[in-house]
Amino acid sequence: MSGLLGVRLLLLWGCACFWLSSLAQAALIISGNHGAQQETRGAARSLQKRSTNEAKVEVYSMTVDSTVTSRFAHTVMTSKALNKANSSQEIFFEVELPKTAFITNFSMVIEGQVYVGEVKEKEKAKKQYEKAVSSGQTAGLVKASGRTMEKFSVSVNIAAKSNVTFILTYEELLQRKFGKYEIQTRVKPKLPVQDFHIVTNIYEPQGIAFVDAHANFLSNELLPLVEKTVTDKKAHISFSPTIEQQRKCPGCDATQIDGDFIIKYDVNRAETLGDIQIVNGYFVHFFAPPDLPRVPKNVVFVIDRSGSMSGRKMEQTREALLSILKELHEEDYFALIQFDSEIDSWKESLTKATKENVDEAMVFVNRISARGVTNINDAVLRGVNMLLTDRQQKRLHERSVDMIILLTDGMPNSGVSAPHLIQENVRSAIGGKMSLFCLGFGDYVDYSFLDVMSKENKGLARRIYEASDATLQLQGFYEEVSSPLLSEVDLRYPDNAVDFLTTNHFAQLFNGSEIVVAGRLKDEQLDNFMVEVFGQGYNYMCPQDWNVMYPDDEYIFGDFTERLWAYLTIQQLLEKSKSGAPDEKANATAKALDMSLLYSFVTPLTSMVVTKPETEDGTDSPLIADKLTEGKEGVTHFYLTQALYPQPSYFVDGDPHFIIELPEKNDSLCFNINNRPGTIFNLVRDPKSGILVNGQVIGEKKISPNGEVKTYFWRFGIVHKTLGVRLEVSTKDISVFQDGKWVKLLTVTLKDSVKFVILLHKVWEKHPYHRDYLGFYTLDRHLLSNSVHGLLGQFYHGIEYEVTNLRPGAVPEKPDATMYVKGHELNVTRGWQRDFRRDVKNGENVPCWFIHYNGTGLIDGDATDYIVSGLFKTV
Repeated sequence: MSGLLGVRLLLLWGCACFWLSSLAQAALIISGNHGAQQETRGAARSLQKRSTNEAKVEVYSMTVDSTVTSRFAHTVMTSKALNKANSSQEIFFEVELPKTAFITNFSMVIEGQVYVGEVKEKEKAKKQYEKAVSSGQTAGLVKASGRTMEKFSVSVNIAAKSNVTFILTYEELLQRKFGKYEIQTRVKPKLPVQDFHIVTNIYEPQGIAFVDAHANFLSNELLPLVEKTVTDKKAHISFSPTIEQQRKCPGCDATQIDGDFIIKYDVNRAETLGDIQIVNGYFVHFFAPPDLPRVPKNVVFVIDRSGSMSGRKMEQTREALLSILKELHEEDYFALIQFDSEIDSWKESLTKATKENVDEAMVFVNRISARGVTNINDAVLRGVNMLLTDRQQKRLHERSVDMIILLTDGMPNSGVSAPHLIQENVRSAIGGKMSLFCLGFGDYVDYSFLDVMSKENKGLARRIYEASDATLQLQGFYEEVSSPLLSEVDLRYPDNAVDFLTTNHFAQLFNGSEIVVAGRLKDEQLDNFMVEVFGQGYNYMCPQDWNVMYPDDEYIFGDFTERLWAYLTIQQLLEKSKSGAPDEKANATAKALDMSLLYSFVTPLTSMVVTKPETEDGTDSPLIADKLTEGKEGVTHFYLTQALYPQPSYFVDGDPHFIIELPEKNDSLCFNINNRPGTIFNLVRDPKSGILVNGQVIGEKKISPNGEVKTYFWRFGIVHKTLGVRLEVSTKDISVFQDGKWVKLLTVTLKDSVKFVILLHKVWEKHPYHRDYLGFYTLDRHLLSNSVHGLLGQFYHGIEYEVTNLRPGAVPEKPDATMYVKGHELNVTRGWQRDFRRDVKNGENVPCWFIHYNGTGLIDGDATDYIVSGLFKTV
């Protein structure tokens, strides 16, 4: 078999008793007759056991070292591992970092050789990747990990008895919320580590007011190990448990170190206009004056009650609103608007938040129920008009702040439904006179639409995750924006003294937050500084001369003020690139790209490329790490560039579900094929390369009580005509026919062509209905010709389609939409299917547009056109 070229096939085994969880463990390459007389299932058990015993990779050191100077955090995560096995092993490095951070470096040290990352323009990085990688080798990637973190993961093949050191560096400006800064470090070592350290050093020239450190995994035994030393301007926090202290129980391998280590602190604030710090010709100005009086607010709550809000979401919304109403101050004014296709107001104008009025409003809130479709445009405009009218008629305090809080979970699909038209209407109506805050509830909201609309109107957007704590998320957001201290804040600096300022005008300053402005000094010898601060909601602030602070060189890291300035500038340019005139957006994007490259920040416009050591086949395989952003479809995932998944994925699994993953569209399509048990379908056929894949379905043991007949693939026939090879893969075994004889194998690798993975799903033998079945996944099809076709093969060329008119479906969680594809207009439904490649046992949900009626309109012709007469037949 070692001389064969053609198809790469990996078989992953999974069942209740034994299963292999990853390709690294489960993919065994066999180059000869491996136990042809053995019963395949037994072979799988013995191979799995032997593979597990040999996979001895020890992570012996893990260090997280953070240095914070004037709120700017520089974190280095270092992990050292040893391959103790007698053969090479794939070693994985996986860490989580805050979404607000920019990766600045990733390096590997292997056998004394250092491989350093280089930040490049994303498109150039992708081209480098595609040039070097032709068959989907492993790439480093960043993906979503919860609400506040991103996961960076990478793997590299390490020789026997060799070491590898991974070093990841990232930087971020800590944001002040609720009167404190937070440093979050997520640690998940999985096993006790010989040398484990978390070390944080904080230097704040203003002086440190307090420091707290805690972790959700700290037991009574571990708590004393958190060492904290705080002086006037410095703090040192460390946590270094021994390997025995990390164990859940004496002598066991389980570790209790699993979760978030969080440090919270604040600084001393003099009763001045803030603090300015200067290093190496750059300054940073922190502005959060203490003891400002609270400003009354006028708030209109605009609540989506469309059908998709039914159930738990509406219940949580009501709970949050009831709590928020109780928090209103009596000098505040408020209004309630609920909407679907119709708009209903509690009262026609804003009402003072007296106890009687709040109690009456709570009765109204308790009666809100979900129904209908979504008219965001008219609902928001109703709220705008209400505030404008009450202002005009002088019903509101002159020194008060106006705001609208919109909560929605879906796409606008009634009235004016084009997002850009709604944004134009709202921007024109508001005219800079109030703030709009948008809350996007759940997976199907168009988050980018809400994000742009809020930022165009002096507000911000926030995603509310569908979870048991959604009520607390809603309350937390309201608490964050409910206490404005100043509005229309201008921080002005002398033109002859500074240039290259970051944003110095801010719509609001909220209680517990902070304004940060940075810039470059024209004269590095400047020894005093004139600053003027103006703001509505408070009296005029007189200009002052400053005694600026020069942080002690001993405690700062490098050119931190310049890097802080660059970080802020890039963040603000990226925001400007989302809205405005096309030339303004293009200009902001170009400037952000130039600065990202100059300061080596991995932003949404750049990628970090690390060239891995040569692989066993002698080729270099680059890793690419990208900075990710909220998806345009609003689901809680992030864009991956095509370089991370160089090929889309095409697979069929389940009963049977066909899934076409399209990473360049950040989307997937899916359809089912239903037919009689025993039917054989053509999945892939390429007459030029001579590759053919057919699959046969099998029914369940008996018809289920609901009368539904389910079928699954249980057998595949794979042909490489040019080489005269046939593979038959069933739920029992794999057989290869070559040179006139059949050979039984567990896994076959035939190099230099397409790569297929077949998953075996094991079912309890005594289950009354279900049987074992197979899933078929195409991982690499780059050597197939343009003539390839079949139920899966036809999509290897790509597919163009458009989805519009999102609307409620038969099930609230699964909206319908209209799809235009191949000249057809189809009704499609948003749903989920399972991808079992990474988790053979449980699978991962893949959101997709489901095409009904056996894929009619999406596939070429009819499903019956793909039926063939035999497992190795073309007709």
